[in-house]
Amino acid sequence: MNTQPLYALALPCNTHSHLAVGKVHGSLARAGKVRSQAPKVEPQEKKKTPKGRAHKRMLYNRRFVNVTLMPNGKRKMNANPEK
Repeated sequence: MNTQPLYALALPCNTHSHLAVGKVHGSLARAGKVRSQAPKVEPQEKKKTPKGRAHKRMLYNRRFVNVTLMPNGKRKMNANPEK
């Protein structure tokens, strides 16, 4: 008969399990440096995006009707329309 308790049999025998918490690389004093240096750009006026049935129709047209294929036969997900 085994002398170990049942819960000990189910656990791995590695006692140095690394249930590590994320470590910070570098100092936090420089956090947000690039964003604060970037010039402020006002958001542009955009057209209202369709909702509901109209949105589904837009997705269908984008994915299956106006298909832009790459050379290997795959679809481009972010294809700019050719002008």
